This record gives sequence, C-alpha cells and structure tokens, in this order.
Amino acid sequence: MDQVESLLKKLSESFGPSGFEDPVRKIMNQELSKYTNSIYTDGLGSLISEFKKETDNPKVMITAHMDEVGLLVKYIDDEGYIRFQQLGGWLDSALLGQRWQISTKKGIVFGISGIKTPHVIKPEERKKTIPSDEIFIDVGAINKEDAEKNMGIHPGDPIAPLSEFKFLGNKGLYVGKAWDDRIGLAVMIQIAKSLHSNFHPNKLFLVSTVQEEIGLRGAQTSSFHINPDIGINIESGVAGDYPGISLEESQEKIGYGPTIFLHDSSMLPNIKFRNLIITIAEELKMDIQFNVLKGYGQDGSAIQRAHSGTPTINIAVPTRYLHSHNGVISRLDFDNTVKLIINLIKRLDVKTINNLKSFD
Repeated sequence: MDQVESLLKKLSESFGPSGFEDPVRKIMNQELSKYTNSIYTDGLGSLISEFKKETDNPKVMITAHMDEVGLLVKYIDDEGYIRFQQLGGWLDSALLGQRWQISTKKGIVFGISGIKTPHVIKPEERKKTIPSDEIFIDVGAINKEDAEKNMGIHPGDPIAPLSEFKFLGNKGLYVGKAWDDRIGLAVMIQIAKSLHSNFHPNKLFLVSTVQEEIGLRGAQTSSFHINPDIGINIESGVAGDYPGISLEESQEKIGYGPTIFLHDSSMLPNIKFRNLIITIAEELKMDIQFNVLKGYGQDGSAIQRAHSGTPTINIAVPTRYLHSHNGVISRLDFDNTVKLIINLIKRLDVKTINNLKSFD
C-alpha cells in the first residue's frame, strides 16, 4: 500500500456524518498544516487553510466536504433497539442488513440494522421495500436501560456506516465508504502538497467543509467569510457504468478521467470555466468526462451564489454506488483529477480570472 492508498484508507474509514466531522477535521488539519501558512475553522466547523501571498491578486476557493451520509439516534425503544433519523440521502434498501458504528459518550458502539428472515415473510411481501422508519439497529442491548446506562447511547448520537477499505480486482480500483467526499479531501491534500513548492499566482483557500449532505451549510458560511473571486469544488462523481443505470441518468465511467458537471439540481457552471478546463485537458492529453444530472447538489452552488456571485466549477472523481457502505473509485481518475486541478490553478492569473468574471 503506497502513501496515497494509505491516505485514502484513513479518510474513507474515518467517522464523520454530517454535523459530526471532528475525526475527519483532525486528519485534514494534520495533513494540510504541513503545507499551508494559516489554518483555522469558521463558526460552523469548516476548516479553512490559506496559502498566503503578498499580493492583491484574486482569491481562489477550493472546497471538498468532510461529512458523509449517516444516521442520528432518534430514540431507543423498550427492548433496546435503536430507531434513527437519516442524515443525508439514503435509499431505504441501502440501510438494511448493514454494519454501523454509533459514537457515544462512552466510545464507539457496534450495531447492525436488522432484517427479517425470508422464512417468515409472505411471498407477496418479499418484493416490497421496507421504509426506513421500520428499520432498526440492533446493538445487543437487553433493554432500553442497558443501551443507555451501560452502552452510553442517547438520542442525538451520530451513526456512521462501518466499512473497510479494500482493493477491488487488480486494475487500481478501491472499495470504501464515504468517497462522497473523502475522495475530494484526498485530492485537496495532494494539491496542497504540490503547490507548497510550486508557483501559483493567487491567494488560495483550501476549505474542508461541513454539513454538505444536509444542505451545503459549511460552504455557505465559509464562502461568505472568504468572498472568493473563483470557486473550484471537488466532488465524487456519479458513475453510470454498471447494470441498471442508463446514459439518461449518468454519462461518466470510472477509469475514464475527471468529470466536469454541466448541470445538477443546484448549479450550472460558468461556461468559460468549462472551456478553459477543456483547453487544459487537451494540452495535457488527458481524457475528461462530462455529466448532466437531473438531481444531485454540491458545495459549488453555495460558492457560486455567495455575495455578488462567483464563477464556479464542479470537478469530480467518478464513483460507483454513492451513498452506500461500499463505493468504488479508480486510482487513475484520482491521479488525473489532482493533475488537472493543479494545472488549472496555475493558469488562473488575473487576466484569466477577469475574463471568467466578465459578461461583456
């Protein structure tokens, strides 16, 4: 396992549902403080890392979010089973029969989401989807008192998927949880490492945001704090290269390069920004992809709408099986995303940024 794979493993396996990103923030603080001049948090908990330059040049804000989809303890029933509230967008079917970790005042508690055995289910009921409000988590408690007093579980405790980083096949594919958006954080760390000793023309702000999955909240507060001239959001893409998904739903594939989002339910990108990235990719002889999505939502839209408006683009690492215990990414896509964004940052001089901001 090389350094990048070790970093991806550490980030993927870290606990960090929306609003409870502290373990991930500690990793990002440790990694980014090696390269940046100043690092601090805003009032909501987003980690802001500054590359200070003695210049009046524009401010470039680069974001990736720390939080993952998770759950929140709603209440404990009399038998000691945990009922929960979703944090972020889950398919109900993805919640069943899975392993979970609950962060309590006494530490991490292991649990599983119970699933009724097919032996007792009527044939006509087997095809029905079980709604999330009927799903529970079994922590092995005897009753409610056992769960509360002995295990330390209480309403409001966060719950995250429990899933191990693994290699898939022998073509540079990685399996893990929370690639949305730990993959973006890993790209950001590699960018910081490279730009620490290489030229870049502007004031850079690398922001590890919080609470993206429940409303892009960290990107809103941090972008209003920074007031950037340019926004680059790094995300996990929506790969469409597996059975049951069509080109109408997604147009990107893992292993075919970074993806530029051209439409999602939260944002349209700056078209000049898109054209600049196409030019850079051509110069690098790098394959890139484009995706037009009906749904989705990402931090770039919060940056785009901050203050008087900011030219913004969303660049993604294609990912299979988003918002589940086991996503799949490609090392090739990861490396090329890092390379593309580093070259983009170096290209963003004053003249280029003024052109992106101009509507003449």
